This record gives sequence, structure tokens and C-alpha cells, in this order.
Amino acid sequence: MSMVLVIGVGNRWRGDDGAGPAVARALSEVPGIRVAECTGEPTEIMACWSGQDRVIVVDAVSAGGPPGSIHRFTANSPLPVPGRHSSHGMGVAEAVELARSLGELPAQLTIYGIEPDRMTDGEGLSPSVRAAVAVVAAAIIDEVQGGTSGTH
Repeated sequence: MSMVLVIGVGNRWRGDDGAGPAVARALSEVPGIRVAECTGEPTEIMACWSGQDRVIVVDAVSAGGPPGSIHRFTANSPLPVPGRHSSHGMGVAEAVELARSLGELPAQLTIYGIEPDRMTDGEGLSPSVRAAVAVVAAAIIDEVQGGTSGTH
């Protein structure tokens, strides 16, 4: 089994924006998975996945669903359109498009987005996002160890 890089995007000091890093921390001891955390700057995300064949990115994504909703995209599927975006303003979608234009996308790229409830200063996730973190972590383990394409 080859290693899969899971990148948790976000800031754990901004409430539910810490969803991505929380998933990365939950997966840090799982065999076959290597984790990294990024703030959301597109070039930082690209540097993180540079040279990796299989990458899963997790971020807080405001797409109009209820808090804790989970979205799953691949680099081949439509990413959130303007108005349906990362909590950072610029981030994962921009990194994907920039990498695509430069021919630097990983061979397999999956993005999980978790709808935030609150993006206020302070550490700690809302209950709905905390529950979604556990669901996404389990889906990623299944995807990596079971070879499935995810639950969503």
C-alpha cells in the first residue's frame, strides 16, 4: 500500500475553520497515511502536495448546507463555485486550478469539505462539525485501507 497524504487546511484558532487540521490530527497514527496541516494559502497547499501521487485535502467549506454537512469532490469533478468556497477566501479551489494550469496536480486528488457552524476566534469545534470530523476521518480510512472511492 502506498502512502496517502492527507492535508488538513484551516486554522484551529478560528472555531470550525479547524475542521481540516482536526481530521489530520485524527489520522496521524493511521498506517498508510501521512498528514500535514496548511493554513489555506494556495501556493502552500501546492508545496505540501508536491511530488505526491495520492492526496486527500480536508477543509471547512461554506456551500450553503447545514453545519456539519460533508461534501466530497475530486479534481475531476466541479469544485465549489464563487459564493460556495473555502472559509479562507482563497484556498483549495484556487490551489487546484493553479496546479491544473501548471500541470502539477497529484495523480489522485480528493477534497472533503465540512460545512462550518461558527468561524469565531478561539479553539474548539462546534458539536456538528466535531461529529463531521469523525465521519470524514472514518471515510478517509475506508478510502485508503479499503480502496473505495468514499462515502459521498
